[in-house]
Amino acid sequence: MYTAKGHLDRNAMIKQYQPLVRRLAHHMMAKLPANVQVDDLIQVGLLGLSDALTRYEAAQGVQFETFATQRIRGAMLDELRGNDWMSRGSRKSQKEIEQAMRRLEHTLGRAPIESEIAAELQMTLSDYQTLLGKVRGTQLVYIEDMAHGQDDENSFLDRHVADEDADPLSMLRDQRIRQALVQAIKNLPEREQFIMSMYYEQDMNLKEIAAVLEVTESRVCQLHSQSIARLRAKMRTH
Repeated sequence: MYTAKGHLDRNAMIKQYQPLVRRLAHHMMAKLPANVQVDDLIQVGLLGLSDALTRYEAAQGVQFETFATQRIRGAMLDELRGNDWMSRGSRKSQKEIEQAMRRLEHTLGRAPIESEIAAELQMTLSDYQTLLGKVRGTQLVYIEDMAHGQDDENSFLDRHVADEDADPLSMLRDQRIRQALVQAIKNLPEREQFIMSMYYEQDMNLKEIAAVLEVTESRVCQLHSQSIARLRAKMRTH
């Protein structure tokens, strides 16, 4: 979209790409704790879009949407870095959930159900589900710990979210690990498999998945977090 003078029409472009900003913000939310507000990410993302419009040059040979996506996501990640959104308490809770799952699977010989995990953690089912909502799905990007180890002193965001290569689908190129992950996904409870497919394969956000399953968005968030914890517990051995 260009003006009569041949320049990009910023207002028209911002209006056109606002849905892209919203989609990126909502998709990122599944990896973030509940205290992060999607509207804040959208506002920061719009600044990233504006920056993309300023910096974009068609001569670079990159499509604008691809270029804008990088700038928008980068702006959101910079904002998250500055707010230290991932507390040590949340990281500790994640590890405790995974450890409980591993113990139960060893004892039961099958994937534990929610009530069993809650009991193992000495929590009520309601408290366990609330905890899942608080830690959200950030365990997903923990999968790279299998290759690089853990260091709580490092920035969790820098190690796991900021780099595009931190996406497990890009990182797990080792065929043995890939096969193990595929098998682990197949062993997830059916509903959790369905959620993983919609989120990672169909690129749906939590709100859209909730509408399909006819449950609340917070319930989808809980199940997403739980399924990622199951995968992480399984993949530890690899």
